[in-house]
Amino acid sequence: MAYIAGLLLGWRYVVALTRLPDPPLDKLDIDDFIVWATFGVILGGRLGYTLFYRPDYYLAHPIDILYVWQGGMSFHGGLLGVVVAVWWFSRRRGLNVLAVGDYIACAAPIGLFFGRIANFINAELFGRTSDVAWAMVFPRGGPQPRHPSQLYEALLEGALLYLLLAILVRREPLRLRRGTLFGLFLVGYACARAIAELFREPDAHIGFLAAGLTMGQLLSVPVFLFGLFLLVRAKPSA
Repeated sequence: MAYIAGLLLGWRYVVALTRLPDPPLDKLDIDDFIVWATFGVILGGRLGYTLFYRPDYYLAHPIDILYVWQGGMSFHGGLLGVVVAVWWFSRRRGLNVLAVGDYIACAAPIGLFFGRIANFINAELFGRTSDVAWAMVFPRGGPQPRHPSQLYEALLEGALLYLLLAILVRREPLRLRRGTLFGLFLVGYACARAIAELFREPDAHIGFLAAGLTMGQLLSVPVFLFGLFLLVRAKPSA
């Protein structure tokens, strides 16, 4: 339900953005791209989880990769899947890849918000133990109260990032610097994820990595660097 809500609302939001001057794609393009985005999110998210989080298990049980109803999706993998979908779709349609990426990035926080709310409802990916007033007990988290880290992520990666990009996309000089909004999304997500991971319980089968980092923080490093690269190289369109 969260994936469906995120994709449908994201689709309608990008359609609304085409009312801004000189959009990089039209409504027909967006209608077609929703199919590409769906495959990018699902295939990328599932393959990312198998490669980043449980490669040993899925190498021994490859058929289980198809059992998506058992859970196991990675945002970083889904992000990579959508980036590939944007690149391939734009090349086939003769569209500017970075400009299309800017518009899709503005809608991405919508999906992130609903995904994290679903994590909270499912009582999964919960936070570390805490004594803050709003800490809560999760069914699979033992008797200790924990941070509702899913809600932190919904606010930071979803609501806050959405509002920031919604404001910036309406500034024409910034919008014309192709790749800027996409870069801001990547940098913003990486920072928000790194902060939220300070309150989130690491995956039990992985734990903490070198220097106390979590897998989510480690995977966010290349996301941050690529976003920074896009911001540095962004130039106004001709």
